[in-house]
Amino acid sequence: QVQLAESGGGSVQAGDSLTLSCAATGSTVRYTMAWFRQAPGKERIFVGGISWDGNGPNYADSLSGRFEISRDNNRETLVLQMNNLNHEEKAVYCCAGRSGGTATPQTYDYSCWGEGTQVVVTS
Repeated sequence: QVQLAESGGGSVQAGDSLTLSCAATGSTVRYTMAWFRQAPGKERIFVGGISWDGNGPNYADSLSGRFEISRDNNRETLVLQMNNLNHEEKAVYCCAGRSGGTATPQTYDYSCWGEGTQVVVTS
């Protein structure tokens, strides 16, 4: 069974960059991983992800190339590099995983979730 743990959240100013990490423990072979975020009072939405076989990363269209997702060779850590953050991106950022498949934007495709890490963007 895979467990996911996010780290790297914090408070930054608008325009700053921030890097989040998701560490996976357990059997990560054939494991697709993705990032989602949930702003206060809103639904959880897809940020981007990488499939177990290396396809991707693919991103939500709204990110305009400001975010970058990478994964280490052991497929145990998923990194989210966020640039030029704005205050609307204040949210809890969660890591999600699924066995096989692709990094889809639907939350119901993922069977494993981390607890999330808070990102606050001040103006």
